[in-house]
Parts: sequence; C-alpha cells; structure tokens
Amino acid sequence: MILLDAIAQHLAQLTAIRLPLRQSHAIAGGCINRAMKISDGNQSWFVKINQAGLLPMFEAEADALKEMESGGIRVPKPVCHGTADDLCYLVQEYLELNGRMDSVALGGQLAGMHQCTAQQFGWHRNNTIGATPQINTVNADWLAFWRQHLLGFQLQLAANKGFDGAIQELGTELLQALPMFFAGYRPQASLLHGDLWAGNAAALADGTPVIFDPALYYGDRETDIAMTSLFGGFDERFYAAYNDVWPLDAGYKHRKTLYNLYHVLNHLNLFGGGYQQQALTMMRQLLALI
Repeated sequence: MILLDAIAQHLAQLTAIRLPLRQSHAIAGGCINRAMKISDGNQSWFVKINQAGLLPMFEAEADALKEMESGGIRVPKPVCHGTADDLCYLVQEYLELNGRMDSVALGGQLAGMHQCTAQQFGWHRNNTIGATPQINTVNADWLAFWRQHLLGFQLQLAANKGFDGAIQELGTELLQALPMFFAGYRPQASLLHGDLWAGNAAALADGTPVIFDPALYYGDRETDIAMTSLFGGFDERFYAAYNDVWPLDAGYKHRKTLYNLYHVLNHLNLFGGGYQQQALTMMRQLLALI
C-alpha cells in the first residue's frame, strides 16, 4: 500500500522503527476522517487519513497538539504528517483510551490549561471546527473577534447554504446586542481546546484524562466549558473541580447559550436543517434576556 510505505519512510526518518509497517485495523476516527492503527510489531501509531488537499487541516491539528502539550493536560503527541497516493495523513502516538475518566483531574487540568494565556484572541493560523473553516485572525477585542470570525462567520455560512429568513434576522439582532452579555465581564485570551464535547475526551487505563481532536484558538475560557454541556458526558465533579481552581463568572449562565450557538450553527452548516429549530430557539432565548 503506497500510503503505508510513505508513512513508514517518514517514520524511519524520525524513529528507529522496524520495517515494514502493517495496518492493524481501521478504527473510529470521527465523521470527518478515516483512521487506522499501524504497527511495526513493537510500537503502534494512530493515523488519520483524508484527501490530499486537506493537509493544512492536519498541519493545524499537529500544531495545536504541540501547543496544548504545554497546557498540563495529556494529549496525543503528533509524530508526522504528509501526503501520499492522493491522500494526506497525520500520525500520532497510539494511546489505549479504555480507562474510567478521573473527572476531578480533568476539571482541574482544564482550568490550568485555560490559565495559559495570550495577548490577543485568535491564533497564528486558521484551522477547522469539524470540517468547517475556523478563522483565527488575531484581535485584541474579544467581542469583535467573536462577532466577525466565529458567530458571524457561521451565520454567513448558513446564509450561503440557504438558511435565511428568521435565522439571519435573529442572528443579525443578536450580533448587534452582543455587548449586553458582557457588562462588567472582560475575558482573558485563554488557550482553548475549541471543540470540547464528550467524544473528544477519554482516559488512559489509570484514569489519566486525555483530550484530542482540537479546534484550538485563544479565547474566552467559558466557550470550552459551555461546550462540555452541549452533548452531555461531563459530570458535576468535573465542574466543581474546575471552579475550585478558577471559578466561573456569574454571567456564564447566560453566555453559555451564546457560546453553544456557535456549535449548533456549525452543526446546521455541516449536517443540515435538523439543527435549525434548535438554533432559532437558542437565539430567541438569548434575545429575551436583553
């Protein structure tokens, strides 16, 4: 297989592997990429695969994982990435994620990672949230960054896909009203996972938390916390441990819906109209608070 040969040659430049590589088996890699476990008979790696033109997506993910390594939470170490046979690949260390999550450790470690901050919001490169481009052009103003590159960008994508009418009317009204949700609150530019739902967190056999598949940028830490509640999977011990390290602002209870609207709109743009009513309901709830 050309792809395995290319990966083997790439790994041989970096590690003392034994050739040839063999594919152990295909494994779950999410709805965006194919994934497989490969081995040289002694060591194993996790490989994501997609079309060659999507290599920048994997390059950004590798950069994100390297940046998150300094944040205090275990992440898969990126090894190499490249293209072969009209495909692109990202090789990471293979981790056995079969343990029972230590949610107290995860909460405390996430708060620690969020205490890694930058001078501006955004990141040095664009990346993706699922398969959707995420624009990370840096800005010292959080509201301007959120309005233009995140929430506003998703609304524009929705308009391009034919979701107009109430989605755009309420969305425009909400964008204009954003300052109302930030009275007395000035977020820091925290290191974020960016896509932290239950499916992007797991544990090693000893319970050590591992987070993966990031959509990294520097932003309000509340956005990460909000998404942990969107699809369930994080227990109360996680939130208590987080607040023990860095308590959330009282206004989070209202901004939580605002921040999760970004992800619901992204699901609308990726998967279609099944998320339209949910987005409209969230918008109306937010506007009712003004």
